Amino acid sequence: MLALQVHFLLIPSLMSIMGAAQYLMQDAALLSYIDRRFLSLEKRLEKCNRDVLEYVEEFREFSRMVLSRLAGLNTDKAEVKREVENLLMRIEHAQRDIDYFGSVMESNACVEVHEDLLKQQLLEEAEERKRLKVMLNASCDHVLAGIRSLKVVKKTGGKHGSWMKDPGKKHTKIYLLSGSVNNVILEFANIMSFMENNQTLEARRVPLPLPWEGTGQVIYQGFLFYHRYGSLNEIVKFNIQRRNVADQMLLPGAGRVPAYQLSPQTKIDLAVDEQGLWALHAEPETGGNIVITKINPVAMAVEHSWDTPCSSKGAEAAFMACNTLHVVYNSPSGGSSRIQCVYDVLDALNAYTNPGLHFPKRQGSHSTIHYNPKEKQLFAWGDGCQIIYKLHTKQK
Repeated sequence: MLALQVHFLLIPSLMSIMGAAQYLMQDAALLSYIDRRFLSLEKRLEKCNRDVLEYVEEFREFSRMVLSRLAGLNTDKAEVKREVENLLMRIEHAQRDIDYFGSVMESNACVEVHEDLLKQQLLEEAEERKRLKVMLNASCDHVLAGIRSLKVVKKTGGKHGSWMKDPGKKHTKIYLLSGSVNNVILEFANIMSFMENNQTLEARRVPLPLPWEGTGQVIYQGFLFYHRYGSLNEIVKFNIQRRNVADQMLLPGAGRVPAYQLSPQTKIDLAVDEQGLWALHAEPETGGNIVITKINPVAMAVEHSWDTPCSSKGAEAAFMACNTLHVVYNSPSGGSSRIQCVYDVLDALNAYTNPGLHFPKRQGSHSTIHYNPKEKQLFAWGDGCQIIYKLHTKQK
């Protein structure tokens, strides 16, 4: 019984001694592993140091060689420059040869396509000319040959304004639009009523719900067409008899610069001739040259546009007569007005300058000049005066 008790007491002690021995063996193994790893890292670091020293020495050697070569190049740089230029010239010649051979190879394949495109373009241009001639169907067989005389009808209002008759109506009413920004039209029964001293008693006042800007207004077939004040390029169609806005439209590209350099208050100048309603304006994209746009007054839509060679620089006004733009030029201080650029939309190749067409017997400037196709006269506003110019025409 005693031996059994001793046995049970020795078992835990032996187990404890064996566990401690096992932990010692594991620690020894771990220490051995760590030692091997450090030895490996030390060998790698030593190799890395040797490599770095070799790289440094190699770089120094390379640097000495490069500096030596550069010193040699510096002494012979004129010769090197000639060689480089010669090489570049050879490359350029080779590139030209490559481009030439490429174009030769492609030309045979593309010649039929180019001819077809050219034929198509010519057909389209011919069709466009036919369409324009049908659209501009009124007979215009005369051209402006001179400005024969003038008549100062009255002096009223300020420096800027416009006055006109309605060429689309049989009545003899006169309309006065004073100022470059306003919203009231004065309507007179006839020219005699307009010439009376007390014009405000004789005139019928027609207020507009939307004011105008500039002096490019026209009255045509009972409607006032004008550039709306405060808008970039909005054109308003106003029914004078009913006193309401009948329609509105936007004129693409217009309104960013003045139509004429010497009349900066006018961005869009509307005009009427034998063919109907037109708009004249300038665009930055055309270099300030004047653009002509044919407008359908019923639909208030653009029918066609033409870029002209007529510059807005030095111009004070312009008018349309028989499909043809006539641009009036002057000096900034005001002098003798003259027509110096003429552009026929149906014969654009024959646009020309004509310094021989001078406005007679008058020194000053014009705020606006509008053509009346019914009476073949110009209604102009010059320095507050309302003027009529009679025209001399000849057969084309």
